[in-house]
Amino acid sequence: MSLLLIITLTLAVLTAGYLLYGSFIARFYRLDDAATTPAVRNNDGVEFVPTKPFYLMGQHFSAIAAAGPIVGPIAACAAFGWLPCLLWILLGVVLIGAVHDFSALIASVRHGAHSIAEIARHNLSKRAWIVLVAFIWVALLYVISAFTAVTADTFIGKSEELAGITGEFNRGGAVAAASTMYLLLALVMGVVQRIAKPNMWITTLVFVPATLGIVWFGTQVSTILPNIAQGVCDAANGALGLDAASGYTQATFWQVLILIYCFVASMLPLWLLQQPRGYLGGFVLYLAIGVGVVGILVGGLFGVPGATVAGTEGTAAAEPLASTTLSIKQPMIAENIGSIPAWIAGGDDAPALTKLLFPFLFVTIACGACSGFHGLVCGGTTSRQIARESHCKPIGFGAMLMEGFVAVIALATIMIVAPGTAQASAPPNEIYGSGLASFLLAILRESRETNPALYTFAVTFGTMAVATFIFDTLDVATRLGRYLLQELFGRTGRVSGAIAAGLTAGVPLVFLLTAQAGSWRVFWTLFGTSNQLLAALTLLGVTVWLRRTGRKSWYVFWPMVFVMTITVTALLLQIAHGLRAWGDSNAMLNAGVAIVLLALAGVFIAEAVVALRRISANQPPPASAAA
Repeated sequence: MSLLLIITLTLAVLTAGYLLYGSFIARFYRLDDAATTPAVRNNDGVEFVPTKPFYLMGQHFSAIAAAGPIVGPIAACAAFGWLPCLLWILLGVVLIGAVHDFSALIASVRHGAHSIAEIARHNLSKRAWIVLVAFIWVALLYVISAFTAVTADTFIGKSEELAGITGEFNRGGAVAAASTMYLLLALVMGVVQRIAKPNMWITTLVFVPATLGIVWFGTQVSTILPNIAQGVCDAANGALGLDAASGYTQATFWQVLILIYCFVASMLPLWLLQQPRGYLGGFVLYLAIGVGVVGILVGGLFGVPGATVAGTEGTAAAEPLASTTLSIKQPMIAENIGSIPAWIAGGDDAPALTKLLFPFLFVTIACGACSGFHGLVCGGTTSRQIARESHCKPIGFGAMLMEGFVAVIALATIMIVAPGTAQASAPPNEIYGSGLASFLLAILRESRETNPALYTFAVTFGTMAVATFIFDTLDVATRLGRYLLQELFGRTGRVSGAIAAGLTAGVPLVFLLTAQAGSWRVFWTLFGTSNQLLAALTLLGVTVWLRRTGRKSWYVFWPMVFVMTITVTALLLQIAHGLRAWGDSNAMLNAGVAIVLLALAGVFIAEAVVALRRISANQPPPASAAA
């Protein structure tokens, strides 16, 4: 099978999924444009802002499509091969992921734009609300910690692939500079939109090309921010008497700055940063998708002129591929895939925990097929901007299908890399950036040898795109954490919001300052597990709401059962691994958090069962139940 055939099949499946299954599900919700949405009813220009679908699509899409659909598929392909990944992405995103997002969004709109936790309080019980708030908040802390570490590592990362190609070029510094300027550009766009109110096509023509301009400029000033970061770290270590081994590093510098940004961004009005940043981020996503599709088409048909790939690991040799098309080099199914019985048996031949096809294929791919975090975005920010109920289908169902396509493009960037090469062992964000660079060179019929400036731009754009997606998720996650804590304690003022945002960003800071370098890699599996378990709990809450209001619920109930089975199994295995690997701090921390998440989920499930029994017995709903 070729990449071109895979992309064609993917587009056909996703299009059919939207037109057929999406329309089928929409009929159950009876979308009504005559109904007044919370965004219209509570329009305050800050938290509730009715927004045009195209503008909101970019914001919502960039908020949900973070590092998950990129890092997850690349990591899963390396562990399991590309065929299992492709099958789960396509089936999961249509039958589960898009249904989850659409259902969470319409449920929030019908409940006054409240979070899924508040919806649980209305339809299950106050206890269910409390445990779900706690579950979501813990999961958000994991999201923020892991993604902050990923971004910080991206900002300091260097690539042997680019060594010597443009002298002093620093890949991480270029990405850091471009990402910083991107956020400043979004602020400028927000102010211009608020004051001048230009037509959107004018804004688009000015600010979207400017986004590409800052990527190019980032390649020209790639060494400035790394030098500043190192200078600050050296000064701090000198003042505290710390040496290079025990002192602060550039990773620490960026982690602190990123979390400060998260705190500030979560307190700003939606119009000032989140909406314009999301709009620009949507175009970055669209461009990345376009480069991937056209690059695969052109590269598959005509090859990549003068392209090279790194030699075998441990050598500096390179093999020319001037006459070779962009073909699949990764195995269809990887070797050494394990089973749960083989892992339990142990011994020298026992597979690694993360090589168990069930359940870790599913939770490793994470957001590429199904994501509980999307329900938080739907119920925390997007539902406050839905102008009409009919907009829920393209925003909720459609955006998730687009994320599935992002996951397939990410999968393609590692499928073209030969196993055992230095590039194949690179971090996922670098594989993605290099893959997009290869696709762009194929489109322009250039090579990195003949046009190194274009190659560095393309690599920077691809890697910066990942950082851009992460930034979108980071400040949205912090804002959602603020909303949840304020809901929990019944506070709505600015002071309580600042305290809630400070806690949501501060706890990850404490964790990262005490964690080992690169620990996010170890915790990715638990992040994916908690993320998809949250999706299962969301679907369970929606099931109770639908049954309480007399609607059919099988289309959310059975996906919930499937995802719940996967994630509970994954949590139990990670707890067992922590006990087996006693003394490994990372494994033990994962096990401890898994126990907490499993306990909270267990209480929520028990409350849902009680609520469903009451419905079956025709008992009246609680006084606060939504219609």
